[in-house]
Amino acid sequence: MNVVKRWRSGLGSESAAFWLFLSPWLVGLVGLTLGPMVFSLYASFTRWDGVNAPEFIGLSNFRVMFASDPDFWPSFGRTFAYAGARVALGTVLALVLAAMVNTRIPGRTFFRTVFFLPAIVTGVPLFVVWLWMFDPTAGVLNYLLGQVGIDGPDWLASSTWAIPALVLMSLTATGGAMIIFLAGLQDIPTDLREAAVVDGAGWWTRFRNVTVPLLSPVILFNVIIGLIGALQVFAEPFIMTGGGPERATYFFGLYLYNEAFSYSNVGYASALAWVQFLVIVALTAVVLRLSRRHVHYLGS
Repeated sequence: MNVVKRWRSGLGSESAAFWLFLSPWLVGLVGLTLGPMVFSLYASFTRWDGVNAPEFIGLSNFRVMFASDPDFWPSFGRTFAYAGARVALGTVLALVLAAMVNTRIPGRTFFRTVFFLPAIVTGVPLFVVWLWMFDPTAGVLNYLLGQVGIDGPDWLASSTWAIPALVLMSLTATGGAMIIFLAGLQDIPTDLREAAVVDGAGWWTRFRNVTVPLLSPVILFNVIIGLIGALQVFAEPFIMTGGGPERATYFFGLYLYNEAFSYSNVGYASALAWVQFLVIVALTAVVLRLSRRHVHYLGS
């Protein structure tokens, strides 16, 4: 009987310790994530300036958004164009860099560090450096192009080149995806590659028929993470272009921010935020659905 009591007492102390250590995370989850999400869902059905009491207006925000707001669909289109280019080019570049540093080349540790370094140098300092590099008259990019006889574009000052410029800048931050690809490459069994070599397969055949299929779960992961991040792009246009020129970089995140903090239309901005959230969830589900035939898991 005493043994059972001590056992129950031990379970009780372990349970108390479990909830004690879990409580900071629970407070953060409820107070900083779930609570604000629920309140923003309510706010999306109101007319609210963030100061006075919200006025419930039902689905009016969503009707205005889809039917008469001149910025809604164009901002979504720009965001999708940017996200598609950034994810596609970034994934390919990260895979190429990972394949390069996975070979036995001299100084590969140095190159791994160099390729990964831009991924941890983010924020305003990085954007200021790129603003200087994109300068049409004094920037280093147009200077280098001029050395080979190419008249450089206006970059961020051009409505045609603004989005390509931001995509180009984003490619320098593919170090995180490269590291994940590198881990996936090193996890591929060497005997499969050796068997392909014995069968006479060249490097491209091995890469296409052995490496890519076994790396497909990693590719899927990087595509989804990249897509979620790209569809929420905000800091780059906010700091570097302000949405210009001619609203060429007026992405959805910047549009949402302006509605909330520039125009004090917090209720409408909450509706925009929920539409953005649902679109990201839906796209992620579509990507996962389409990947069933093309993603191969080792041992399955």
